[in-house]
Amino acid sequence: MSADLIIVLTACLVAVAGSLLGVFLVLRRLSMISDAISHSVLPGIVAAFWFSGGDTATVPALIGAAAMGLLTVVAVEVLVRSGRVKNDAAIGVVFPLLFSIGVILISVYFRNAHLDLDAVLYGEIAYAPFNLVGVFGQMLPESLVLMGTLTLLNAAFVGMFFKELRLSTFDAGLAASLGFAPGVLHYALMTLLSFTTVGAFEAVGAVLIVAFVIVPPASAYLLTRKLSAMLGLSLGIGVICSVAGYFVAMAVDASIAGMIASLLGAVFFLCLLLSPLDGVLATLYRRARQRDSVAARQLVAYFFKKGREASLSEVAQRFEWTPRQTKRAHHYARKQGWLSQDGVTVSRTPPGMGMGHASD
Repeated sequence: MSADLIIVLTACLVAVAGSLLGVFLVLRRLSMISDAISHSVLPGIVAAFWFSGGDTATVPALIGAAAMGLLTVVAVEVLVRSGRVKNDAAIGVVFPLLFSIGVILISVYFRNAHLDLDAVLYGEIAYAPFNLVGVFGQMLPESLVLMGTLTLLNAAFVGMFFKELRLSTFDAGLAASLGFAPGVLHYALMTLLSFTTVGAFEAVGAVLIVAFVIVPPASAYLLTRKLSAMLGLSLGIGVICSVAGYFVAMAVDASIAGMIASLLGAVFFLCLLLSPLDGVLATLYRRARQRDSVAARQLVAYFFKKGREASLSEVAQRFEWTPRQTKRAHHYARKQGWLSQDGVTVSRTPPGMGMGHASD
């Protein structure tokens, strides 16, 4: 297997594993908890590194990170339920505290060990082909083995509990009344998020895994409100940006992880601009249509009360409209069949007379 293929597959697996969980985090308005977990798991990794002796710390690191991830979620919820701080403030308190503890432990006890902060934060996906692990007598890239396992685990979890996750995401009270244990699902989701985060540390770093968890689902949410479609779009965006980001980075000799994250950001802003649901352009168009509709109805009501034909200049003077406003209102009314025009004279049509009676 070529090094290029290993790097691209690693990025794609991280994208799929992160997006599968990220969709439910975004819908539950818990996006930033992934950022908190990605940083606060550091003490768990350090503890696992210490207990394992530092030789083969992958599995202990996953367990330690999952434990710290759950501790982060519980600590945030305890602070929020106390009523003294909001959710964002609780996250802002918990994760810097735990992350700083991890930083202090590394700087004091493991400063000469193979556990540096740059690798945790930024990662280096270009090294993925060189880190091998033995599986059934075959030496395989560790990143593919680890992220492939986590991707299958996340996919199995989402596939098996899709109905329960959907119900507990949109109506936790109803899910509890039906016996779906939304609390257990919540902590299972957070445990898998912790596993996925620490599993992706060495390959892509904390920053890119947070981007994969949040940005593709947030972009998909701008395009659809259907959960299954949102899942499909999230996976597609993550995989496409992974492949495109790698080749663009190679073309311009830039950081692969940085280019992938940049493309994810670019896709989000394109969705924000062009989405037919909540996009900026669509919103501006709908507001303009609403203004034209109100002005056109005002125009028809004026002709009804006037009881005769009139020119557009007379209407514009009456309502103090600009020529552009008058033209748009007139165009909208004619398009709806409310008014007709003969030369410079505008008059009501039978549907327009009906509207006038209705508004009277």
